[in-house]
Amino acid sequence: MTDIDDPLALDPDFADRFGAEGGGHCELYLISPTDVGGDFPERLVAALDAGRVAAFQFRVKGVDQHEAARLAEPLRAICRERDVAFIVNDDMGLAKRIGADGVHLGQEDGDPREARRLLGPEAQIGVTCHASRHLAMEAAEAGADYVAFGAFFATTTKAVEHHADPAMLGWWTTVSEVPCVAIGGITAQNCGPLVSAGADFLAVSAGVWAHPDGPAAGVRAMLAAMQG
Repeated sequence: MTDIDDPLALDPDFADRFGAEGGGHCELYLISPTDVGGDFPERLVAALDAGRVAAFQFRVKGVDQHEAARLAEPLRAICRERDVAFIVNDDMGLAKRIGADGVHLGQEDGDPREARRLLGPEAQIGVTCHASRHLAMEAAEAGADYVAFGAFFATTTKAVEHHADPAMLGWWTTVSEVPCVAIGGITAQNCGPLVSAGADFLAVSAGVWAHPDGPAAGVRAMLAAMQG
């Protein structure tokens, strides 16, 4: 099922029928691996210096906030030097503590309104909406700066419970001005339909960090594929 709201699949031509223009400017949104120790700061520098990256999401699990802050600080500095938004996954308190540019909230991680009160009017607040039109509309009404749909493809980063169809992106760009992020197993080889459908950002992890020629090559490959 591609949309958890409705057993009926989205019409893939919905956006076309209403004159929506997919395939506009799409940017790269990097998601960190879960291990950001060791030489990862150097790998991040290589990735960000290889081409334009709009945002970097710090996604580390299984450590307390003190350790997470220790790991995040040098990465935040690297991003800030390069004008790349530094987004913390799940944890509003950590985002506040380290002065992050924003937070990405899963459905169990709190309300966007609460995040706005804590982080302020300039914070970038994103919300995971899986493959749900209803969740996306709720997030936008709650003040989210972007909504994230996925997973579009199989991924090694996390277990896939919700499968989204590219038609979701076309529908969203037709009905809302809130930017949308496509996430889940995205690589240079499969991203084309998501760009064409209207994704504003592609969230990528293994497609860059696990690239056989290194993260700089991964970024360059993604950007080339996104530009068609």
